[in-house]
Amino acid sequence: METQDRRDGPRFGMMLREWRRVRRRSQLDLALDAEISARHLSFIETGRARPSREMVLRLAEQLDMPLRERNLLLLAAGFAPVFPERDYQDPALGPVRAMVERVLAGHEPFPAVAIDRHWRLLAANAAVAPLLAGCDPALLAPPVNVLRLSLHERGLAPRIANLPEWRDHLLARLRRQVAQAADPVLTALLEELLSYPSPSSDRRVAGEDALAGIAVPFQLATEAGVLSFLSTTMVFGTPRDIQLSELAIEAFLPADAFTLAALGGGRATPGG
Repeated sequence: METQDRRDGPRFGMMLREWRRVRRRSQLDLALDAEISARHLSFIETGRARPSREMVLRLAEQLDMPLRERNLLLLAAGFAPVFPERDYQDPALGPVRAMVERVLAGHEPFPAVAIDRHWRLLAANAAVAPLLAGCDPALLAPPVNVLRLSLHERGLAPRIANLPEWRDHLLARLRRQVAQAADPVLTALLEELLSYPSPSSDRRVAGEDALAGIAVPFQLATEAGVLSFLSTTMVFGTPRDIQLSELAIEAFLPADAFTLAALGGGRATPGG
């Protein structure tokens, strides 16, 4: 039988208030969405009322909390976690890995990678390796961090033609993650990336204006010329496993005719 210690009430209330702050939701907003009274929610947050497990999950759902954080909220309320967390190589995730591999292979001849919540590389298709030519082997040793590999001076950074814009784009994404999850690993990664030398802001390449004001392309100098990509992100929409909920597939599509011909037409082999 699940039991709850009253001493957990204040900790649960503090966590719930913090997530309301992160999501910019008032007590009234959350109470209306959770179909309870604002008075009852106030009592829950102050520890004067104890929520059921179902209420904890309902509040977490309305706050769109990550599954990992929902488990922590349950623990703070005195309940056992309900969402399993398996390693990506766990046999139980075999069907997921096979699905991811099919998606990555299906995106070829264009590059695509699967990453976890800390931007660690889980899998990549065959189009990725040629683009990494010249990178420091130390940066390619598992576990590979995709952001570190992209922005490090011994990684891809020297060959990213629009490095200032691409760096700002990646750092903005990481900052949003830090703000949403307050993950210490992501916070440390952000601090590390910010310590890298800032690139000159006057680097421009031909064709950049075509996407100005629409999207930030990823432009990589290779022996075949400058390849330009638009990135897309795919996540699983109804996960019940923490690992699956935090897995993302980053796929890159040709942003211009040259890149399409270079990779899709087989007339050039990227490298560098």
